[in-house]
Amino acid sequence: MKLSVLVFINALAVALALSGVNFYFQHKWYDVTITFFVGFVTSYIVFYYLIEKYLYSKIKLIYKLIHNLKLGRDLRDALGESTSVDPIGDVEKEVKDWAREKKVEIEELRRQEKFRKEFLSNISHEFKTPLFAIQGYIEAILDDEADDKDMTLQFLKKAQRNVDRLSYLINDLNEISKLETGEIPINYTKFRINDLVKEVFEQLELRAKQHHIKLIFKQKYDEAFLVRADRDKICQVLINLIDNSFKYGKQGGSTSVSLFELHDQILVEVTDDGAGINEKYLPRLFERFFRIDSSRSREVGGSGLGLAIVKHIIEAHQQTINVRSTEGVGSTFGFTLQKVKQLPFQMLPVLKS
Repeated sequence: MKLSVLVFINALAVALALSGVNFYFQHKWYDVTITFFVGFVTSYIVFYYLIEKYLYSKIKLIYKLIHNLKLGRDLRDALGESTSVDPIGDVEKEVKDWAREKKVEIEELRRQEKFRKEFLSNISHEFKTPLFAIQGYIEAILDDEADDKDMTLQFLKKAQRNVDRLSYLINDLNEISKLETGEIPINYTKFRINDLVKEVFEQLELRAKQHHIKLIFKQKYDEAFLVRADRDKICQVLINLIDNSFKYGKQGGSTSVSLFELHDQILVEVTDDGAGINEKYLPRLFERFFRIDSSRSREVGGSGLGLAIVKHIIEAHQQTINVRSTEGVGSTFGFTLQKVKQLPFQMLPVLKS
């Protein structure tokens, strides 16, 4: 409500009250009229002065402070002249907006605090498990009075496996940290993604046989799919996703890679026919150390950071990654890459170089 309207209403109320009292005692309309106009004008001037000096000026100051400080301006700027014609309404709006923003900030801080606690709990657990195992094997070797060389060698090999696990964990954490801070640059090159898929299949052929899983990449993808990305990092993404399908797939099953040509992107999908993932776990699947089945994860190994690294690499390319899954049917991880449009006169041998 504007100042003039507020003052008018209060002055009118006072003038009517005085006129009513005058009419009650004198019953003269002339005196009532004079009392009304004098009372209205006097009240209007008094109220305008008092409200402007002691109330409205303070509200305008509060409004200017809230509005300007929200914009990040200096306090001296906040105390400057205001162009608002309705500071009371503006203050109400600014306070509501401020309260809404603070609520969002508080919720985000709570979410980050929850994530921080879970992360610290997970990382301490991931480090403790191999450290305690190494400690136990070393103590067993030191306490071996019989000097059993076979047992000592066996314990040393087990300790070495746990040291390797620690090393993988530290390397993955270091890589995620560098990806987040941008310390690892994205070296864009043009290459054929279908050629890279075939190379990754060759690298993982032995592991696929060990897990009794068939790798499938259909012949229709022999046609060139040219993308612009960091070849080494996309290779790492494919290896992590396919290796993940080995860990959680089923023996005698299969893992397939499919390519889809979109408007200005190439969609790469890695599909397995394993146990699948419950829908409620999908939003958290790319979180660090998040495991659906901890006991199963311990058996298959890994640092628990593979999918988190994959997500960071794809997002560093300013692309997206998603997952869809059905329990008992399997899972599909899909990510996009920037497509390179080929001109008709461009020849494949030239592109390879």
